Amino acid sequence: MKTLVFLLEERSAEEMLKRILPGILPEDVSPFFITFEGKSDLENNVERKIRGWRLPDSYFVVMRDQDSADCRQVKANLVRKCANTGKEHILIRIACHELESFYLGDLHAVELAYGRRMPSQSSRHYRKPDEIANPADELKRITHQEYQKIDGSRRIAEHMQLDGRNCSTSFKVLLSGIKTLISQN
Repeated sequence: MKTLVFLLEERSAEEMLKRILPGILPEDVSPFFITFEGKSDLENNVERKIRGWRLPDSYFVVMRDQDSADCRQVKANLVRKCANTGKEHILIRIACHELESFYLGDLHAVELAYGRRMPSQSSRHYRKPDEIANPADELKRITHQEYQKIDGSRRIAEHMQLDGRNCSTSFKVLLSGIKTLISQN
């Protein structure tokens, strides 16, 4: 049995992953979540948490939002910290710009979660949700302020497509990275 350990910036990411992982993980992979209190807490403690992990056959996924930072610098910093752990099988993924970009990449899931008509996914604004600077604000706007991070993550993730139809490139890269990671021996 493999353990897939997720080190996450916030609880909303955990809630989303709990709902989508059963659709992509084989039965011999068990997820485990370590949720931090924001990106500073994650960055300050990720190295120690991974280094201290003792369960064999464990694989790690470190995930955080890009926010307004330079994506390459954020990832390089995390790569450096993870390299110091002495562990193998570590995947680092950055949500461009925020986790909510994943949801804006599947407006049909948002529509089902909130029971109201959403803008068209094919409209220019929503074709590349990773380019939307404030996706959480955008999600609040199109749900008429009903979207809340944790509850919204639960509701929307229940309906998300995992077959590549999501328009968020960072979401697709996350899914493909997880699949590649767990296929390693």
